[in-house]
Amino acid sequence: MPGAGCGKRAESLGSTWFGTFAYGYPSGVTSTTSQQELFRFLEDRFACAQACTECARACALRASLVDPDGTEEQELVRRKGIMCAEVCDATCRVLSEQNHLDEAAIRVQLEWCRSVCLECAHVFDRQPDAEESAKACRACAQACTDFMATLA
Repeated sequence: MPGAGCGKRAESLGSTWFGTFAYGYPSGVTSTTSQQELFRFLEDRFACAQACTECARACALRASLVDPDGTEEQELVRRKGIMCAEVCDATCRVLSEQNHLDEAAIRVQLEWCRSVCLECAHVFDRQPDAEESAKACRACAQACTDFMATLA
């Protein structure tokens, strides 16, 4: 399970861990948040960042396989793949950094990533041998959705 070691490490740090680790997270994650809620938040955040990384890699690879002087459809695949890789990379950076983004800003980034991933998956669906790339896009979109539910 992604992030499973996170819970064991946090438990060993004791209750003071909450006050220091809540820094940089949305206002809903505070020192009064239960350990279980915080672990779920961190695991979902990690899973989303990991899915973004995998999707970015798959999309960049798919885009690199397309002939830049190809048909209009091939150009669309290339553009969508590059865009998806860039959005996923940016989302992963947002989720990986200790920053002061509020919950609304994180939601906007996640929603943007989710919608770009779904658009890209639809474009990849029309391409031969692009099933794995489309699957990575859908998995990333689902991870973004799951993480947004944690923020609720």
